[in-house]
Amino acid sequence: MDFSISDKMQTILQLVNEFVDKELIPLEPEFVTHDFREMLPVLAEKRALVKRMELWAPNQPREYGGMGLDLVEHGLMSEALGRSPLGHYVFGCQAPDAGNMEILHLFGSAEQKERWLKPLVAGEIRSCFAMTEIDMPGSNPVMLESTAVEDGDDYVINGRKWYTTAADGSAFAIVMAITHPDAPPYLRASMIIVPTGTPGYELVRNIPVMGHPGSDYFSHGEVRFQNCRVPKTNLLGGAGFGFAIAQERLGPGRIHHCMRWLGICKRAFDLLCKRANERVISPDGRTLASRQIIQTWIAESAAEIQAARLMTLHAAWKIEQVGAKEARDDIALIKFTVANAMQRVVDRALQVHGGLGMTDDTILAFLYRHERAARIYDGADEVHKVSFGKRMARRYEGKRVR
Repeated sequence: MDFSISDKMQTILQLVNEFVDKELIPLEPEFVTHDFREMLPVLAEKRALVKRMELWAPNQPREYGGMGLDLVEHGLMSEALGRSPLGHYVFGCQAPDAGNMEILHLFGSAEQKERWLKPLVAGEIRSCFAMTEIDMPGSNPVMLESTAVEDGDDYVINGRKWYTTAADGSAFAIVMAITHPDAPPYLRASMIIVPTGTPGYELVRNIPVMGHPGSDYFSHGEVRFQNCRVPKTNLLGGAGFGFAIAQERLGPGRIHHCMRWLGICKRAFDLLCKRANERVISPDGRTLASRQIIQTWIAESAAEIQAARLMTLHAAWKIEQVGAKEARDDIALIKFTVANAMQRVVDRALQVHGGLGMTDDTILAFLYRHERAARIYDGADEVHKVSFGKRMARRYEGKRVR
């Protein structure tokens, strides 16, 4: 395998990093202390600038106005954008829209692509993905209570979802609900497009995350469907194929997440090292033990970031070579490995900043409270570990090892 970066991609990454440094990081003090809606006008200006630079929608095909990057290339760009929480949104590749675009490309009808995909890629509308439920384990998408019952030419949807990211202000939701309750477990659910203005669709609230409710794109909604009626033509892909579509969405999505987390690692690591050189930790500035402890944190962080990065790039390369199904183990490993590496690096950086790290005077407190969820969403760490461990152990059943 070859992870060398083309001259063109190196130039792109340089432009992206410069943009993040000059245009986005200076906006962060306002971002962490204000309602996100207040920032929409200035962020619209930044998005327009990105489009003029031809850096918009890096993971989307050129015919839809994107850059047409492959998975490894977009992973590298995602890493650069991940250094600021504003990066992916401003460049038009934010979750959950990025994943919704992917499955609309793969499974959407011509009408669905025209109505929803084109304006979504263009950044003219936003979307959300309603799968996780309040009383069911989010780590297991087979276990759902929401139903979509056929009634003539319509589906009638009932159920409650939560942690529906960016539901506030979305034009439509892709909803996963049970359409075939008597089918085998993996063939019971379907994905259905629901315009958010449909009667029976209700955004109940934006869920506070560690005391911060968020708004607009930076929010996680609780959504209720009460006799919400949509035409059967809103079905995405085939009836009963919801789980299969979710799996298609998951593989590339994990690469995007993990590379974004590595961008967060890079940002936290830079802040850690800078603070370690500036901070006075004794009257004479020469407390050897404290400096040595911080130096070990720097070394551990550098090693963990490099290991996690290589694992993620290898997983992306493998997905491109043999597909997400064959790369299943690699995808599972990077999810909990990178999430935990990120948490440790951010925690060390915050510790080195002392009381300052607990404030919103740096980006670290925001990263600490919002990215802790990385070990929970898309399947909790313990679920991935048990699942991988079970598969690995089975491969040794009856095998003689010397």
